[in-house]
Amino acid sequence: MKRTLVAALLGCCFAGAARAEAPPPTPVTPALIEAATKEGTIVFYSSYDVAVGEVFRKAFEAKYPGISVRVDRSGSERIFSRVAQEYESGIHAVDVVDSADATHLMVWKRQGRLAAYVPEELGKWPQEMRDPDGFYAADRASLTVIGYNTKLVKPEDAPKSYADLLDAKWRGKIVKAHPAYSGNIMTTTFALSRLLGWGFYERLATQRVLQVQSSTEPPKKVALGERAVMIDGNEYNLFLLKKQGAPIEVVYAAEGTTLCPGMAGVMKDAPHPNAARLFASFLFSREAQQLEYDVAEVRSFHPEVTDKPGRIPLSQIKLLRVDPGELEGAIETIRANYAAYFGT
Repeated sequence: MKRTLVAALLGCCFAGAARAEAPPPTPVTPALIEAATKEGTIVFYSSYDVAVGEVFRKAFEAKYPGISVRVDRSGSERIFSRVAQEYESGIHAVDVVDSADATHLMVWKRQGRLAAYVPEELGKWPQEMRDPDGFYAADRASLTVIGYNTKLVKPEDAPKSYADLLDAKWRGKIVKAHPAYSGNIMTTTFALSRLLGWGFYERLATQRVLQVQSSTEPPKKVALGERAVMIDGNEYNLFLLKKQGAPIEVVYAAEGTTLCPGMAGVMKDAPHPNAARLFASFLFSREAQQLEYDVAEVRSFHPEVTDKPGRIPLSQIKLLRVDPGELEGAIETIRANYAAYFGT
């Protein structure tokens, strides 16, 4: 992926951030591995799908025998609340944290809860891909897409846009995830409400939509035939299911597809600080990022990760980009408006 594309994709993520000198990239040394092995454990809070978390866990434990990885998976908004509750109680349980909502990493940085740490390979990435002070970076390039069940919907009849899903023929056939649980959906709700207006969601609420929590769930509901179409959900979950033979297909909406860069960082008060840094170095390595894409279908911003044959590259998808600073200021409005329309 060329530097100019990366700048276009991620420049918005750190717009307005103070340009400071980040720590120098830190290599993985025998001393770090030895210290991490003595700690023996890494606790990773992540909004990745369970299957993706397992890819990282197994690969890391195979590479560094003697260090076990505990992946605590939840929705980004739940992770944010959990970290707040733990820290307010003086509990420091998490080593490395990942969220699909970039505003969370911004808040944790302001609160002094993140450690400045730049893995060696992250130094290869353009500055636009990471916090300028070295506290966090994009560990994935998630897309929120429309999808449909190919046994229930013919390709020619499939929705091509968000506006199409307001048609009466889709009433009782749509599934969607919830912004109060999922960071991807919080980001997408902001992007679409800004693009289409809240009237879009008001009309969508009359379509008898099946409401689920995580952005990992709509693709699964569609694959099972419980709903014919999903208005939002992770692209990578859709491709995972399709690879397994599920009758499901992706749609990149005519209005645009929301880009939701997932962010990860090391906690300042990590109970296993050396293991945390070793895991972060692994997470951002080309090895792990390529594995993430090849096995788990999650796109990467690593400049050396190669695209899959036949996969539409990011450069050819009309992307809706969100400034996390603007999103942070709109979160309470999003929660209130969404609850008013959907009653949840």
